Amino acid sequence: MGNADYECPHRVAIPPSKPLFKSIQSSFKETLFPDDPFRQFKNQPLAKKFVLGLQYFVPILEWAPRYTFEFFKADLIAGITIASLAVPQGISYANLANLPAILGLYSSFVPPLVYAMLGSSRDLAVGTVAVASLLISSLLGKEVSPYENPKLYFQLALTATFFAGIFQASLGILRLGFVVDFLSHATILGFMGGAATVVCLQQLKGILGLIHFTHETDVVSVMRAVFGQKHQWRWESAVLGVCFLSFLLLTKYFSKRKPTFFWINAMAPLTSVILGSLLVFLTHAEKHGVQVIGHLKKGINPLSVSELAFGSPHLSSAIKTGIITGIIGLAEGVAVGRSFAAFKNYHIDGNKEMIAFGMMNIAGSCTSCYLTAGPFSRTAVNFNAGCKTAVSNIVMATAVMITLLFLTPLFHYTPLVVLSSIIIAAMLGIIDYEAAIHLWTIDKFDFVVCMGAYIGVVFFSVEVGLVVAVTLSLLRVLLFVARPRTFALGNIPNSVAYRSIDQYPIANNVPGVLILQIDAPIYFANSNYLRERIQRWIYEEEEKLKSSGQTSLQYIILDLSTVGSIDTSGISMLEEVKKNSDSKGLKLVLANPRSEVIKKLDKSKFIENIGQEWIYLTVAEAVAACNFMLHSFKPNPAAVELQGRENMV
Repeated sequence: MGNADYECPHRVAIPPSKPLFKSIQSSFKETLFPDDPFRQFKNQPLAKKFVLGLQYFVPILEWAPRYTFEFFKADLIAGITIASLAVPQGISYANLANLPAILGLYSSFVPPLVYAMLGSSRDLAVGTVAVASLLISSLLGKEVSPYENPKLYFQLALTATFFAGIFQASLGILRLGFVVDFLSHATILGFMGGAATVVCLQQLKGILGLIHFTHETDVVSVMRAVFGQKHQWRWESAVLGVCFLSFLLLTKYFSKRKPTFFWINAMAPLTSVILGSLLVFLTHAEKHGVQVIGHLKKGINPLSVSELAFGSPHLSSAIKTGIITGIIGLAEGVAVGRSFAAFKNYHIDGNKEMIAFGMMNIAGSCTSCYLTAGPFSRTAVNFNAGCKTAVSNIVMATAVMITLLFLTPLFHYTPLVVLSSIIIAAMLGIIDYEAAIHLWTIDKFDFVVCMGAYIGVVFFSVEVGLVVAVTLSLLRVLLFVARPRTFALGNIPNSVAYRSIDQYPIANNVPGVLILQIDAPIYFANSNYLRERIQRWIYEEEEKLKSSGQTSLQYIILDLSTVGSIDTSGISMLEEVKKNSDSKGLKLVLANPRSEVIKKLDKSKFIENIGQEWIYLTVAEAVAACNFMLHSFKPNPAAVELQGRENMV
């Protein structure tokens, strides 16, 4: 059956082939440089290119000349506000990581200064984060006990931070940030929620005044440790814990109801530390079972390059911990930065953020800091306080420096139970059950991924939860690639539009024509599935037409408008589909193949095989050609069957 008499209004163009080097260059640019960061250097003199390069890698040089006193006043207020939160949180999270409390303050001094110079977010407030602290405690605690060998544990924590920085900076420099995108929103939601639950449960040690506790993180081990030591519960500590936790939760609730009073919630942790310290000092509660921080040495960060344990037999564990915490820190920090940037309608460069995070953690590991990122709670306070630029981080670092130089003795009597209350109050905000319900409403598989990560963390371990989450996310990616959707299209009445019959029940089938749309690139991973699925569509359509006594099937139109690319396996699949169609006396027709697809079909001689006259620009034109043939020629079914047998032979 030929269609030489049908005049096609438009022919599908085959784009000219590019030279190999230019093709590779174009693919490389599309893959790694979608934002084209080099466009600003075009047609610029050498001196200007040098200045632009410095401004690109050190963003503070770009916006500092435009900085005004009005901006400084806003950043000063915001910086002092987040410093009031950074000090108690820093001490609390260092305690969670089983590291000396002073490291929490060190980590709020050097890293924010580095980020202020290299980061692209105006709102992100840098500091230690609870989940990374838990990961360090969980992963390194299995190798070295922080109580029996605290020096080696401290060295491994710094080494893990160094490798986290190397990994983060490498992703940014090599522009491989898409690796972090494999941690989907559902994955992060479930993992963070599970980690927050584990952190809250572990704080029962501080709330109840327990001295010995399990190193495991699963809920069964934690609850066994809590109820196995009922005779050691300290009622004094428990009363203090409940009071301070209630105070923190009430201030958070009030600030949510009245957003203009956000500073009340921001000041609550520091207020709790001051009140708790005064209460212990005046009542000598440390002699009655209430544990306190104890001595914190004065002075800014000492250099710690010599403490990096590159020769340790536990180096592999430090590297693994660094990579895992680095990925989690990046995923959380970049997501938080982008969220707040959207509120102010500006863009942050994900690759610059990765470089900034990496450099601040490398610098931090050399100055007695452990892993830092962009915690949501601190960034939200910074945003609500009206920050204008990253100078708020410099103000915060300056306030922490003053604390380190002059105020650390004041924290001697700070009760650990207050730190536990601060951590629990912060973690309860991370357990976002409303978002999980939203996932169930929108996408059931995302909900399964979320709950898989949550259950893995809570009932097994942090590592298991992370592995489950990433595995489920990758499984979904593989399912999307290996099992793409195919749709039968129909004509929308009184139009030339062809849409999915499932989505538009009013769409009409075209007699004698089956129109299928493939909704994904065609690769080796899905070519066999697509071949079988297309054959099933044909079989079902023929059965349906036979049972209803309608016009027999004559044409198969494949709409390739959503097929962005195809490989050799995909081309082989199309060739097989054509052979199978010919054997049944059906004609295969292609509609709207994209540029990359038509080039490969041409080079593989498939166009020559199917015939240029059977490739159309739109589905409407393909249908018009098929209708023309159906009305011009009335094929004898027996002849068609005989022709099909001959083709099979």
